[in-house]
Amino acid sequence: MRKRNESVTVEHERAAAASAPAPAPLDKGCSLRHSLRLPAAADTGMKRPLGRRYGLWFRLRKLIIWLLGVYIAIPFLVKLCPAIQAKLVFLNFVRVPYFIDLKRPQDQGLNHTCNYYLQPEEDVTIGVWHTVPAALWKNARGKDQLWFEDALGSSHPVILYLHGNAGTRGGDHRVELYKVLSSLGYHVVTFDYRGWGDSIGSPSEMGMTYDALHVFDWIKARSGDNAVYIWGHSLGTGVATNLVRRLCERETPPDALILESPFTNIREEARSHPFSIYRYFPGFDWFFLDPITTSGIKFANDENVKYISCSLLILHAEDDPVVPFHLGKKLYNIAATSRSFRDYKVQFVPFHTDLGYRHKYIYRSPELPRILR
Repeated sequence: MRKRNESVTVEHERAAAASAPAPAPLDKGCSLRHSLRLPAAADTGMKRPLGRRYGLWFRLRKLIIWLLGVYIAIPFLVKLCPAIQAKLVFLNFVRVPYFIDLKRPQDQGLNHTCNYYLQPEEDVTIGVWHTVPAALWKNARGKDQLWFEDALGSSHPVILYLHGNAGTRGGDHRVELYKVLSSLGYHVVTFDYRGWGDSIGSPSEMGMTYDALHVFDWIKARSGDNAVYIWGHSLGTGVATNLVRRLCERETPPDALILESPFTNIREEARSHPFSIYRYFPGFDWFFLDPITTSGIKFANDENVKYISCSLLILHAEDDPVVPFHLGKKLYNIAATSRSFRDYKVQFVPFHTDLGYRHKYIYRSPELPRILR
């Protein structure tokens, strides 16, 4: 009986073992693939930064090639379109400060200033500011244009101020100079050339000179025997010498000419300008300077001073970053040896670098009243 039970048990266990699912065999291929995946993932992680570096370098190289192409294309563009170079000389499209009403000089602290509009030619209108001497400040309040015009006949000298390129007659440093000159007892008459500020017309060297001549004659018709001085700054020195040369040729010279930060001629100024990144470019003169001449722009101060016969004062800061100091000194040397100045005083006043007057802050000099006297 016991043996029968044992045999039944054995048979039952065998049947259970036969019916149970067989254990899965070891997948050697899966294990191998698993072992190979780790290095593959590591390799991908190494390739990713390399790919990023390569992509960054590719974009940087593309940018450099593009900038180089633009750099090389600009000289050809300027040569083919000389009007571009003329725009860069005048910069009349740069109106700084923005959002000021040129009809309201009192907004700039000039409460004793009147705004006029004169018409040098049929299709040209220029905006003019007339600031009376500070001694007439109280009388000037609330007065109209006719009163200001009559005031030019008072016993005070007049300065016709010719500003440089860019901006308007309402530029900050220009306004500060008007205030200084007014405090010293001068009438100050200034204007925007055609194409500048709210003046109507297209800019050109000849047009700018004619505008200045028209304003000068307008002043002389009202100032009587009062002294009239012409003050030019930067590009305005080119207009000033053009004007005074014409006045001397017709034998109506001003009482004196003052040149602040002058250059010799526009070609030398363009070649010496610190922002001229192409000055070492092959064919610089042909690409950049010849188009200026083609546009009729010369501003030849060095030639004009040979035909000027009136007292000349040159002011220049040694740290001028726009018109290099050596150009002002060179112009003085030309004028000082010119026969046209043999009966007149020619003076050059430098301002040391430590003073920090640079291109447009000579008005800050406490010595300016003494110099002008």
